[in-house]
Amino acid sequence: MESLYNPKGVEERWQRTWEEEGHYRADPDAPGEQFSIALPPPNVTGNLHMGHALNASTQDVLVRAHRMRGFNVLWQPGYDHASIAVHAVIERQLLAEGTNRFELGREAFVERTWRWLEEYGGIVIGQLRRLGASLDYSRERFTMDDDYIRAVLRFFVHLHERGFVYRDNRIVNWCPGCSTAVSDLEVDHLDVDDALTTVRYPLADGSGSISVATVRPATILGDAAVAVHPADERYSDLIGKEAIVPYTERRVPIITDDRVDPAFGTGALKITPGHDATDFEIGRDAGLLDLTVIGLDGRMNENAGDLAGMTQEDAEGRIFEWLRQHDQLEKRESYRHSVGHCNRSKDRIEPLITEQWYVEMREMAAPAIAAIREGRVRFTPENQASVALDWLENIRPWNVSRQLWWGQRIPAWYCADRHVTIAETEPSACAECGSMELSQDEDVFDTWFSSALWPFATLGWPDQTRELETYFPTDVLSTGRDIIFLWVTRMMMAGQELTGEMPFHDVIIHSIVLAPDGRRMSKSLGTGIEPDDLIAEHGADATRYGLLKMSSTQDVRFSAGFIEEGRKLANKLWNVSRLILANAQGVTPEARPQTIEEEWMIARLDAAHTQIAESIEGFEFARLAGVLYRTTFDDFCDWYAEAAKPRLYDRDSDALATALALLERLLTYLHPIMPHVTEEIWTTFPGRQGRLIRSPWPEPDGRFADTQPRFEEIQNAAEIFRRSGAVIELDEDQLRIFDAVVKPDRVRTDGDPSAEIERLRQEITRAEGMLANKRFTERAPADVVEAEREKVARYRRELEALGG
Repeated sequence: MESLYNPKGVEERWQRTWEEEGHYRADPDAPGEQFSIALPPPNVTGNLHMGHALNASTQDVLVRAHRMRGFNVLWQPGYDHASIAVHAVIERQLLAEGTNRFELGREAFVERTWRWLEEYGGIVIGQLRRLGASLDYSRERFTMDDDYIRAVLRFFVHLHERGFVYRDNRIVNWCPGCSTAVSDLEVDHLDVDDALTTVRYPLADGSGSISVATVRPATILGDAAVAVHPADERYSDLIGKEAIVPYTERRVPIITDDRVDPAFGTGALKITPGHDATDFEIGRDAGLLDLTVIGLDGRMNENAGDLAGMTQEDAEGRIFEWLRQHDQLEKRESYRHSVGHCNRSKDRIEPLITEQWYVEMREMAAPAIAAIREGRVRFTPENQASVALDWLENIRPWNVSRQLWWGQRIPAWYCADRHVTIAETEPSACAECGSMELSQDEDVFDTWFSSALWPFATLGWPDQTRELETYFPTDVLSTGRDIIFLWVTRMMMAGQELTGEMPFHDVIIHSIVLAPDGRRMSKSLGTGIEPDDLIAEHGADATRYGLLKMSSTQDVRFSAGFIEEGRKLANKLWNVSRLILANAQGVTPEARPQTIEEEWMIARLDAAHTQIAESIEGFEFARLAGVLYRTTFDDFCDWYAEAAKPRLYDRDSDALATALALLERLLTYLHPIMPHVTEEIWTTFPGRQGRLIRSPWPEPDGRFADTQPRFEEIQNAAEIFRRSGAVIELDEDQLRIFDAVVKPDRVRTDGDPSAEIERLRQEITRAEGMLANKRFTERAPADVVEAEREKVARYRRELEALGG
C-alpha cells in the first residue's frame, strides 16, 4: 500500500473498474430476493446539487448493503426531459441570436434541442459516477426515449377511456416569459414592495360608495363583483346591492363569501375571476362573468378597451388619472407582500384563465390514501405521511398540458369541426365525423405527468418484461419533501391505476441541506456549494460520509466539519490498515483471539453489527455514520490496533490472522458509506480474490460479550488519567493495554484523585438533578435525555474506580 492515501486516484480507478467488471449490473434472472430503487430522475440540463448528492449517498448505502447481503439488486438511473428548463436554455440562445422559437418553427426547435442535449445534456450522470453511485448505468433511461413516450401516451389514453380526462377553461399559473402554464413547483414566491390602492366604487342606487383595496389596479377592468365576509357587519346593509366598477362603469353585484379576509384592506374585496385563483373559485360558485383583461404576453388585451396593448404599468397610470378626475382614488400606501415568479424566466406569474387538459384525480387518490393509512406505504419521517394525506384528501384536478414544444406531444387530434380524437398513434380519421383532415394538439405534457410512470415505465411497461416482473414494485423511494405532491403521490396513483400495485413500500424524505448561514443554497445568492468541488478537495468517500453524518429528519445547515471528519476517518483507516498489512504476507484472515483486546474488538464489531442493521432498516443514516466512526476510529484504530501493535510488529501469527479477520469485517461494514477506500484496502489483502462490493455481509461472532465490562475499566482509567492525571488500579493485562494506548510515561502529571472524586460527585448531582426534572425529561429530545443518563452511569463507574 502507498504510504499516503490519494482519494482522487483510488476513487477514479474503482469507479471505472466496478462498472467495467459489471458489478452494478442487474440481472432479472439472478437468484436472490429482489431489492430495487428507481433513482429520482434529475433534470437532463442540471448539475449535481447538494440535495442530489445526499439523496444518492442515501440510496447507495441501501443498494450496496443489500447487494452484499445477497439480494438481486437493481438501482435504475436516468433523467427527465425537463420541458421548461430546456426551453429556457434554448430560448435564451435564440434570443441572443436575435430570434425566437416561433420564428424558428417547431420542427427546427426540437431538432436544435436534441443537438444541444447530445453535447451538454446528462452531465449529472457523470457526476453521480464520481460520487461512487453504483447505479446500473447500462440501463440508463430518458423520459424522451421512444419506449418511454409510448408508455406516457398509453397512460393518457387509459385515463381518457376511464373518463378522467377533459378540457376546461380554468385559472393557471401563466408565465409570460416562457409562454406556458407552469406548476406550483416552478413558482418562487418572493416578497416585493408594492402599493396598496384604495378605490371608491359608487353604489348603483346613488346612496354612497364602497371602498375596495387592491395591489393590481390594472385588473379593475376585469371586476365581476365586490365581495364581503358574511359576518362583517360593516357591510350588512350593502349585500345584494350593485356597485359601479371604476373606468368601465360596469354594474356588478355586492356578494358575500367566507373566503374574504375581513382584515385585508377595507374588508371589501374586488372579485376578478380572470386574474386571481381565489376570485376564480368565488366567481365559479357565484356564477360570475369570467373576464380576462391581461393577455398571454402580460399586456392589456382587447377586453381592456382603449387600454389594449399597453403594459400593465402604463394602464395603471391611465386608471389612476381617471380615478383622480372622478374623485374615486381614496389613498395609496406602501405594501409588502409575496408574489409568484417563474423560477426559470424570473417573470411575474400571471394568474390567467386558459384552456388546458385536466385529469380528474379523486378516484385515483382513494387507493393511495388507503395505502398510507394502512401502512402499506410508509413515510420516514412519519410526519410526512400526514403531509401526503392532506394533499391527497383535498386533491384537485391536474393540469397536465404545457404550451411548449419540447416534450411528449398530447395525442389529441382535431377535425375542422373541433371534434377531438384521442389515440396512442395518429388516427386516419376523426372518430366522431370521419373527417380525414386532422391536426394534432400543439401542447405537450407536464414533465411530472411522464415522471409519474418512472418506477415501472423504466422497466418496460406497458410490456410485461422480465425486468418488470422481477423488480416491480420497487422497495424504496428517497426524495425531498418539495415534490411529495408533484411526484411521490402521483407515482402512487399511477402505479395503482396502471399496474394494480403501489410502486414502492417505503418513502424516505431526506433533509434539505441549507447553506452554513441557514439560507437556501443558491448560485444567485452566492450560497451554493457544489458537491463536485467537495469531491475534488476531500474525495467522494469523505463527501458521502459527511453528507450522511449531517443528515436528519429536519433541514440541516451544511457543515464542512463533517466532510473533514470523513477525510480524517479515511486517512486513519488507511494508515492502520498499512500497519496490519505490512506484516501479513502469507497470512490468512481467521479470528484466533488470544488477548482481551482481540476478544473485546470482536464484541465491539458484534455490537456494531446490530446497530448498523437497525440504522439501515430504520433509514437512520446519521446514526449509521456515527456508529461506523466510533467503531473504526475509536475502537479499532485507537484502542485495538494500539494495544495489538507490539504483537503485530513481532509477526505473531495468531495476532496477524485475527487482525486481518477483524479488518476484513470492519471494511465490509464501512463499504456502503465509504466504498472506494475500503475496496482499495480489501484488494491488498494477501492472496485476495474477488471484490468487496460483492463480498457477503458478515455474521456476528457472539462469543465475547462478557469482555466488555473488563475493557471498560481500562477505558474509564484512561479517561480519568487524561482528565486529572489520577491513576487507578488495574490488573496486569489491563495495565498492558492502558500503557500501550495511553502512554502515561510520556505525560508529566501530578494526579489528584481527591479533586477528581469531588468533581465527579458534582457532575453526578448536576445530571441527576436534570433527570429528576420532568420538564427536561418530557420536553428534551429523547437522545439528549439518554445521553444524560449515560453520563450519570459513566460518572458512577469512574467514581467507583477511584474508590469514591
